[in-house]
Amino acid sequence: MFHGMFFNFEYLIWIAPALLLAFWAQMRVKATYAQASQVPAPLSGAAAARHILDSAGLNGVEIEQIPGQLTDHYDSHAKVLRLSPDVYNGRTLAAVGIAAHESGHALQDAYGYSPLVIRNAAVPVANFGSGISYVLIIAGFLLKSPPFLWGGIALFAGVVFFQLVNLPVEFNASSRAKAQLVGLGIINNDELLYVNKVLNAAAWTYVAATLQTVLTLLYYVSLANRSRN
Repeated sequence: MFHGMFFNFEYLIWIAPALLLAFWAQMRVKATYAQASQVPAPLSGAAAARHILDSAGLNGVEIEQIPGQLTDHYDSHAKVLRLSPDVYNGRTLAAVGIAAHESGHALQDAYGYSPLVIRNAAVPVANFGSGISYVLIIAGFLLKSPPFLWGGIALFAGVVFFQLVNLPVEFNASSRAKAQLVGLGIINNDELLYVNKVLNAAAWTYVAATLQTVLTLLYYVSLANRSRN
């Protein structure tokens, strides 16, 4: 039953559009990042982020270097911007673009951007739902228990909600990043074209992830309806 539910060909058909989009988006990210990494920038990623944060009065937000590649993120609880070595030290348009995007999340946090507040509140629910929803769905099928089955689907819907709310958060962070980079004179409009390509390609990876969760939810609902009939 477990393999039939989650690893069959029908499921792959359901999520095929998301898988194709994710593959294309990853290729775009690699290509645009490689291209923008060849174009020098006047500041390193860390320096650009520091300039953006300080200009917004966020002097208390620290910037740390962390290991890995493209592991960059903003920790809203610790108020720390964490950048991978290539972004932290890199004096390229790819580095400043990614650093500025993460700085955009810090600006959202400081200004109380509503979708970010909702997303942060939804994190515990999404984490819990992603972990236990599969267990409940499997149990629902094995035990022929509609409450377990639909309970698992409801919990997985929380994961979908998180992904949907995350989209405007990511798009807005990129918009803030581009506005700050040009507005503060870190890059010019010609250089913005390269940053645009990197951030737009990255945005499509979030779209693909969201689409996969939505299609997976619809697949579960389809299975539940068929089992009821």
